Amino acid sequence: MQDSEFIEGLLSFVQASPTPFHAVEQMAVILDGNGFKRLNEADAWGLDATQTGKFYVTRNDSSIIAFTLGSDRVEHGFRMVGAHTDSPCLKVKPNPEISKNCYFQLGVEVYGGVLLNPWFDRDLSLAGRVNYVTPDGDVGSVLIDFELAIATIPSLAIHLDREANEARTVNKQADIPPILMKLPEGNNKPDFRDILLRLLLKQEPELKIEKVLDYELSFYDVQAPAVIGLHQDFVASARLDNLLSCYTELMALLKADPKQNCLLVCNDHEEVGSMSAAGAQGNFLRSVLDRLYSSSENFSRSMDQSMMISVDNAHGIHPNYADKHDDNHGPILNQGPVIKINASQRYASNSETSAAFRYICDEADVPVQSFVVRSDMACGSTIGPITAGELGVRTIDVGVPTFAMHSIRELAGRWDAFYLYRALREYFQ
Repeated sequence: MQDSEFIEGLLSFVQASPTPFHAVEQMAVILDGNGFKRLNEADAWGLDATQTGKFYVTRNDSSIIAFTLGSDRVEHGFRMVGAHTDSPCLKVKPNPEISKNCYFQLGVEVYGGVLLNPWFDRDLSLAGRVNYVTPDGDVGSVLIDFELAIATIPSLAIHLDREANEARTVNKQADIPPILMKLPEGNNKPDFRDILLRLLLKQEPELKIEKVLDYELSFYDVQAPAVIGLHQDFVASARLDNLLSCYTELMALLKADPKQNCLLVCNDHEEVGSMSAAGAQGNFLRSVLDRLYSSSENFSRSMDQSMMISVDNAHGIHPNYADKHDDNHGPILNQGPVIKINASQRYASNSETSAAFRYICDEADVPVQSFVVRSDMACGSTIGPITAGELGVRTIDVGVPTFAMHSIRELAGRWDAFYLYRALREYFQ
């Protein structure tokens, strides 16, 4: 795969994945098209020690595990990679309708560590999962995406807030409910579930939906991902953290040596702590792996021969805020993937796994950098330490350097994404 093809695929994937549900759906389509067999957790898999092939399984429609079986799993272990499907966003509340001064708005919750100011004055749409019941009493779910810009959060004019550029704060309850429409005089406020029902009846007439029971919906910016910069050096998009990693890992898995045992896990809910059935602190990965071994002893032996590369974006050194970085550990965009290190184990990297990744990058002719947070600042974390603790597997945390992480539009180096792909492809070989 060439760089241009890779970047086009990345942009298309992110554009088609406004929520974790859509990201997993997109990944499943790609896996189906490349000969992977879909498994169901409720079924007997029958994958004994001699079984080979390519498989995947999903949970909650928002987490996915794909794996290849090619050799003795006990003796050779797994080459694993991991990422997360969720991104900070604004989620619609269960009773969201707000009618104020003739405008219809929706109440929202803040999901994850959102950088809120960039959400103002954007063209917003809405997507996610809707659960429904049919006239026959069948309960089901469907993914929806309004696609068009249906809402916005206007800023307060500077004439009414003269201190906006010096001391602006955002109240998460009062300041961010998006405006969807102007209400006619004397009109009652709409019922949001009725709005969803009308959309579904139009988009999915074959489902014969009688009533919307519930939903998980998020606002997102409709501006498309793009390659930007005077020399087209950067990728600008929403949800680069962490869909860039999901896509890159998936593309590398498709090139895996069929004689190797390789695994990709993309968990939901990392941005809120990973404690859920679909999150890294749940049992999804452990449950899948347990079904591939005849005993706990064989599982433990295999994990000793395995390795996990946890991939999540790293903080690139911002030229306007260089003092926010350790002077010797400020990753530069387009100078290669970053090994993330933290003495308090907020990242799972150690000298053994870091050495292995550096070797992989050398073999792939890929530059590599290091990130350590300033000693006087708190450090974020990833699924890496959680997975290492759950499985007892050697783990390293890496990622591509990024600006504006957790903003509604983030920035990464286009060459870094392809560098990471080349390193992971080498790892799977």
